[in-house]
Amino acid sequence: MTIRRPASAAVALAAVVALTAGACASGGDSAESTPGITADSVTIGSTIPLTGTAAPGYSEQGPAAKAFFDYVNANGGINGRKITLKYLDDAYNPAQTVTLTKQLVLQDKVFAIVGSLGTPTHTKVVDFLNSSRVPDLFVASGCTCWDQPKKNPYTFGWQPDYTVEGKILGDYVKKNFAGKKVAYFYQDDDFGRDGMKGLDKYIDQSSVVTRQPYQPGNTDVAAQVSAIAATKADVVVLEAIPAYTALFKLTSLKLGYSPTLVASSVGADPITVSGLLENFAKQAGSSVKGQDLIEGLVTSAYLPPVDDLSNTWTALFKKIHDQYIPNVPFDGNVYYAMSYAYTFTQALARAGKNPTRQGIVDALQKGGLTGPGLVPFRYSADSHAGYTGGQIAMIKDGKQVSSGTPLTTDDGDGPVTPYTQPQPPAPANGIPAA
Repeated sequence: MTIRRPASAAVALAAVVALTAGACASGGDSAESTPGITADSVTIGSTIPLTGTAAPGYSEQGPAAKAFFDYVNANGGINGRKITLKYLDDAYNPAQTVTLTKQLVLQDKVFAIVGSLGTPTHTKVVDFLNSSRVPDLFVASGCTCWDQPKKNPYTFGWQPDYTVEGKILGDYVKKNFAGKKVAYFYQDDDFGRDGMKGLDKYIDQSSVVTRQPYQPGNTDVAAQVSAIAATKADVVVLEAIPAYTALFKLTSLKLGYSPTLVASSVGADPITVSGLLENFAKQAGSSVKGQDLIEGLVTSAYLPPVDDLSNTWTALFKKIHDQYIPNVPFDGNVYYAMSYAYTFTQALARAGKNPTRQGIVDALQKGGLTGPGLVPFRYSADSHAGYTGGQIAMIKDGKQVSSGTPLTTDDGDGPVTPYTQPQPPAPANGIPAA
C-alpha cells in the first residue's frame, strides 16, 4: 500500500533533507555530526606503500604512527577519545590512492586523512578531499603544492618542502664545491622539480652539467646514470626516494664512478638505504656492505638523530617503538611517523573537547605548535607549509651525523639563515597538552 503525502508535506520534508545534507557536507557544526568522531573515539585514515618499489622504509610509517596512537590511547587518549588509524596499501600507485582514499572517506567515514604518502599519489586526491571538506593533514611529501590555503584550505604539509630543502642543500654545495661540476638525478614529478627549484637558487647554473629524471616504478636507471657518469660530475644531487638512491649508487659502482652524493632527506635514511643496497646487490648475485657504500653522503635533517637517546624525543619514541613495534627497525621512517602522529594529537587536543573538521583546521592555523623538529613550523592562516628548514648532516659509520646550526628559509628568494632557539623537550608523559 502506498501512502501519499500532501504536496506541501513532501516539499517540507525535502527541505529538511537538503538542510541536513548541507550540514554534513560542511564538515559538521558539532562533534556529534562530524564523521569519524564519537564520544570516545576518533577514526582517521592514510594511504601508504606497503608493497612496491617505494615500500622499503616507507611501509614502516603506518605501523609507527599507529604505535604512537596506541601509546596515547593507553594513557587516556585525547580529551577522552582514543585514536584509530586505518592505513591502506596504495603501492605508490596513484590509481589505487584515489580508490582507497575515497573508500576511507565515503565508506569508512574517517574524520581526517593523516600522513598519506607520496607526491605523485597524493596530488591525485587533494581536490577530492578539499571539495569534501575533509582535513588532509601532514602529507608525507615535501611538495610545495600542499601549501595553498586559499585553493586547498584543508590540506597541510608537515616536513620541510623540497624547495626549502633544496635551498639548504644548494647553499652547502655552493660553499663546499665551488668550481666543481654538478649533476641532478631526480624523480620526474613535483618532488624532483621542487627540489631543483631550491638547488638552482644557489648552485651556479653553468656548473650543472646534466639533469637526469627517473620515473617511479621503472627500476632500470642505467641510461640516466651513464649519462651523468659521462659528464664526470664531481657532485650528484639526488632528489630521489630510498630505492632510487640505492639504485643510483649500485649502477654508478658498475661504471666505476664514485661522485660525492648529496641527497634529499626523503631518500637518505641510512638504515633504509643500506638495507636496500644489500638487498638489490643480493638479487643481482653479488654482496656489498651497504653502510660502506653511503659513507660521506650529505643530506639535511630536521629531526634529531635516531641514536641520540639523550634527546627527550628520541628517548620517547624509542620507548614506544620497543613496546609496540619491536620487530620494525628504529630508523628515520619510524621517527618521522611518530613525529607527525604527535603533531596530530597536539592539534586534536587544541581543537577542543568537541572537535570538528573545521575546528582542527582552525587549531593548526593558529600556529604555535611544537614538537621534535629542530626548526619551527610555518602554520598560520596564510601558510599550510610544515617545518621551515633543516640542518646539514653527513652519514658516518652508518649514522646520520649533523653539523653546524639548524637553518631556516622560505620558498622564494629569502636567505638561508641560522636558527638558534633550543629545541623544546618532549612532554614528561609524551602526551601533548592543549
